[in-house]
Amino acid sequence: MGTVHDLLEAKGKLAAIEAGYDRAAVEAAALYMSDEESGLGFVFSGWTQCALPHRKLKDDQPWQIATERVRLVIEPGRRPVGNTGKLDYVGVPFGAHARLIMFYLQTRALEAGSREVELGRSLRSWMTKMGVPIGGSQARSVRDQAERISRCRLTFHISGSKGAATGLVNANIVDRALFIDVDDGGTQGRLSLETAKLSESFFEQLKKHPVPIEEAAIKALANNSAAMDVYMWLAYRLHALTGSRPITWAALKGQFGTSYKALYHFKPEFIKALQLAMSVYPAAKVEVTDTGVILHHSRPPVQPKLISAR
Repeated sequence: MGTVHDLLEAKGKLAAIEAGYDRAAVEAAALYMSDEESGLGFVFSGWTQCALPHRKLKDDQPWQIATERVRLVIEPGRRPVGNTGKLDYVGVPFGAHARLIMFYLQTRALEAGSREVELGRSLRSWMTKMGVPIGGSQARSVRDQAERISRCRLTFHISGSKGAATGLVNANIVDRALFIDVDDGGTQGRLSLETAKLSESFFEQLKKHPVPIEEAAIKALANNSAAMDVYMWLAYRLHALTGSRPITWAALKGQFGTSYKALYHFKPEFIKALQLAMSVYPAAKVEVTDTGVILHHSRPPVQPKLISAR
């Protein structure tokens, strides 16, 4: 996929599209390459192997996904209904906005070395930078995902090399609720909470197992949760390989395509997401075959010297 970047630099988007590259991948690559203010971001390694759902589940439905060494279980939170004494399920966080909020919280917490994360204008400004203006339907969506993140509980079961299981057990993502209010009758939203506070257990795991990624890549993929998941997976896996690693379509479907009933429905959608992910990760070396994909050792998206300089 690296040649699309060379073609874009030499001849522009039209030439890349005429050469047969997918238009969405070309647009993402162009946006990524034009970003001159890309920052460094971080996510917990568990999220690169087991991610949130892409679509809304029933409000009372938990989410469970498992890969070779990681199993993620997320239980939806509940909110009180006025003074009735009843509790309504809020639902599990899902989609691109939930991922963007999680990315922001993890990155800013590691930057500050603190569980306290500034919100308010900071989150609003950053979401706008990512292409998500906090206003109208976008604001409602962000607020909804923020509440889901605030109320849910998660468990990461991580199997070690000797089969020992460790992880986050019944942990909230945040100890202090993260809520976003929208001005009545206006198109611009406002953030009512000044800070959020990551739970101690989640923050400790994040500090021990961070995966560095580029903000420019996330921005270019901000509307595609599937491509974001594949990008973060590649960022975690490729540089750690000592050789080539084949991954079967069945294994890929188990990690990225649980919402698809049939493998033949999943394969073309995964290939699109892979193309988008590689469009913002020029060093990635991945082959698509009849039996799956082959991962090859690749430079990480963020060079170690850049990480150590922070």
